[in-house]
Amino acid sequence: MLIDGVWLTKLLLSHLITDFVLQPRSWIEERKRKHFVSPKLYLHGLITGGVAWLFLGWAYGAIALIVFVTHTIIDGWKSYRKDTAWYFLVDQALHLAVIFACWYYLFIDWPTAKATWLRLSHNTHIWVMVTAFTFVSFPASIIIGKLTTPWGDKIDDEQKSLTNAGKWIGIAERVIVLILVLHNEYSAIGLLVAAKGIIRFGEKDRQEAKTEYLVIGTLLSIGLAMATGLLAKAVQ
Repeated sequence: MLIDGVWLTKLLLSHLITDFVLQPRSWIEERKRKHFVSPKLYLHGLITGGVAWLFLGWAYGAIALIVFVTHTIIDGWKSYRKDTAWYFLVDQALHLAVIFACWYYLFIDWPTAKATWLRLSHNTHIWVMVTAFTFVSFPASIIIGKLTTPWGDKIDDEQKSLTNAGKWIGIAERVIVLILVLHNEYSAIGLLVAAKGIIRFGEKDRQEAKTEYLVIGTLLSIGLAMATGLLAKAVQ
């Protein structure tokens, strides 16, 4: 076997429980005020490392110590930052990076891992899928933005600020459509378009330019995602 997935699952579960279930909001607020001198910061780190140790077993105390130290440092660093979605994602990415590093270096079967990596690195399907999903994210957003510029320029500043959220909606929409195309679920795409149309139908006081902008953007978004999915299936 390449790995024993139970180790990674236990590390992830211990993080989810301690960071989202067992951590009171008052501890987070105190950490924001006192930073590295907050007792709750170290108590939370201790609990995180302790739960990881409990799940992994007493033989893996070194892993629990690494989790405790890194979790405390990362949370202490985040306490100086603004409470935004961006810093939340960075914080969680750092925690997950530590978890994967611990799992990777201690629980992986290195000879099998090397052979598997070599096999995966020459797997056309994987590279095609990575390329397809990468394209329908930000590259497709930029392309659609360029193509819809004539309509976007007619939208006033207040309405235009709302279209920035539409970029993320578009990315999620294209990812869903791409997955549906890859699984030949074309009828579900129609339901997705219908649902989006119903939501848009309830909007009031919308500029005509914005209506055109949304319709053209949606058609381009779904069209690009479907074309990408069909092309990805064809080249495999």
